[in-house]
Amino acid sequence: MQVLSAVDQAWQLLESLTDPEIPVVTLRELGILRDVRSVLAQDGSEQLEVVITPTYSGCPAMGQIEDDVRNLLYEYGLHGRVVTQLAPAWTTDWMTQEAKDKLRAYGIAPPHSGADHDCLTQGNTSIVQFAARSASNPGGHELLAVACPQCGSDNTTETSHFGSTACKALYRCLDCMEPFDYFKPY
Repeated sequence: MQVLSAVDQAWQLLESLTDPEIPVVTLRELGILRDVRSVLAQDGSEQLEVVITPTYSGCPAMGQIEDDVRNLLYEYGLHGRVVTQLAPAWTTDWMTQEAKDKLRAYGIAPPHSGADHDCLTQGNTSIVQFAARSASNPGGHELLAVACPQCGSDNTTETSHFGSTACKALYRCLDCMEPFDYFKPY
């Protein structure tokens, strides 16, 4: 029987810790959980350090996330501290495909990839416009619709740039008429 190190135990435990605002997605899947490492404490003992990055500066869920991480570690006899790392800034590109699939199933439209795009939203339109920087479209624009997570229709419109949280916009499907959140790309 192999004995896990404290770091491996912490990773294993933290794999199941979900986001307090979106309980179907884990912190790891969202890309908020950045690292777990062993560091020397001031008294010379070894302690865990869990590194998290907020989805945006001022995210109100970060205090709850820190508490959840600390409490989970404590519950299993692991001692450590939580460090919030702001740089590099979190991006929706850190989300796993599994997270995006879970968001859609939960009723939240997942973000479009932001790695090669600058987001240029256009008011109450059914399309989020991205300025593409790809070799196939060096100076043009690529139009990407925000699909309704309920019925899959691209016939949607933004009703508010801020949804249930600041990292999401509120949309409405013009086919099924259902409102839904769109996780904005960063």
